[in-house]
Amino acid sequence: MAQRKIHHPMDDIARQARQGSVAAIIQTLNEQLADVGVRTRAVFADGVLQLLCEAASKEQLEPSVLIAQIRQILEGIAPRNIRRVRINSRIVREQQLLWLEEIMRDPEDQLLWSEEIILAKPNLFKRIAQGIKDQQTVPRKTPSFTNASSHNHRHNKRYQRGILNGVGLTLLLIIGGWFLYDWLGSKVAVKITTQSPNSTGESSLTPTSSTTDPFVEAVRLAEQASVAGQTVKTSAQWLDLAAKWERASDLMGAVKPNDQRYKTAQDRMKLYRKNSEAAQKQAIQRRS
Repeated sequence: MAQRKIHHPMDDIARQARQGSVAAIIQTLNEQLADVGVRTRAVFADGVLQLLCEAASKEQLEPSVLIAQIRQILEGIAPRNIRRVRINSRIVREQQLLWLEEIMRDPEDQLLWSEEIILAKPNLFKRIAQGIKDQQTVPRKTPSFTNASSHNHRHNKRYQRGILNGVGLTLLLIIGGWFLYDWLGSKVAVKITTQSPNSTGESSLTPTSSTTDPFVEAVRLAEQASVAGQTVKTSAQWLDLAAKWERASDLMGAVKPNDQRYKTAQDRMKLYRKNSEAAQKQAIQRRS
């Protein structure tokens, strides 16, 4: 009887991080930067992973050290479709507001420093091997076979042939996909290099106008999170749920004081933040 392979929850988080899940990338960064006292948050916007690093002191956010650490972690993850990363740093703040819009409005007062990095393109064959490994680690039911008759023996051989054919087809699809990825990546790189750099050296973050009502958007996200909370099981799913609640809390925090819904928004901001913290605790428990 074959020994059943144990599926660890951390495999789910690592796989989702490689697939480009921002929640899983944040979880991985926070785990590896916990020893230096740095906490991260992130938003993927306009093709750039906007990363906010917070710590209690400036020394913990020393750019010469922190940028190298983050680059090493992210290139180790090699998240799909993420190559441009802007690292923003500031002293830790407890308010869960729309930090990206805040630093876009006033980067000089909001940040200690900000720098954009380009992640090295991952090795093609390494990604192919990792893709096959990810498929093998996905939990699945395996049919039980016996050697009681020649019929079962033939069935075993057909089953094994089917697995080999499936692996071969998957390998071909991955190789084809990566050639397409390289081709598209080169076009994006050309477009980036043709843009004129900011000669003054100031931050390239520019405010973006939005007509979206933050209160309405927060309610919509909260409803989605409430429904999703009824079916979550894995650590990665709890992380995604925590990210939804945090985003809803941020949106409520963006409601202006002159809005007649301001008091309600403040109450809901605190409630959604508690829901996000509770979901994060559930994610940690599922990993243990």
